[in-house]
Amino acid sequence: MTSKDKIAEQQPDEVLEQTENGTDNSNEVSDNAEAEEQATDNQLNSAGLQQQLDDMKDKYMRMFAEFDNYKKRSVREKLDFMKTAAQDTLSSLLPVLDDFDRAKKFAEGKENAWDTGVDLVYQKLYTVLRNKGLEAMDSTGSDFDAELHEAITEIPAPNDDLKGKVVDTVEKGYRLNDKIIRHAKVVVGK
Repeated sequence: MTSKDKIAEQQPDEVLEQTENGTDNSNEVSDNAEAEEQATDNQLNSAGLQQQLDDMKDKYMRMFAEFDNYKKRSVREKLDFMKTAAQDTLSSLLPVLDDFDRAKKFAEGKENAWDTGVDLVYQKLYTVLRNKGLEAMDSTGSDFDAELHEAITEIPAPNDDLKGKVVDTVEKGYRLNDKIIRHAKVVVGK
């Protein structure tokens, strides 16, 4: 409702008095109400904009942190993959190493049982695999550790010092760049 409509609703005598006095209260009231509404709207808009700005900053920071974590995780996974890329190949060569170990153990103490050429191949194979990051675990005499060893059987310990320790290693365990690719198969003293 405009100020003219309000004036028209008033009694003609009141309108005449207001015009004679030079005051129009309805205009002042409506101007004040409009100013208050505008100030309230500005405050609400300002608070709403500030809230939106805060929400956007929060989303940005979360997305930035998530992306940073993704980059770090990707680099770590790539490095882990590069370290163990040849794991399948080396795992398939482990039985060959086991056969060499058995033949070498069998030939010890017997003359001409171990040919020098085969010994050279044996040493070369171990050197190549060691250079690729493969290392054998020495288990005999150490404490039994389920993370490193696979117990095949338990036998009575020959002495008290060997209780809970590895008495014999049936198959060596191997690590590839500090990651276990095969657990040692051992006999444990009880």
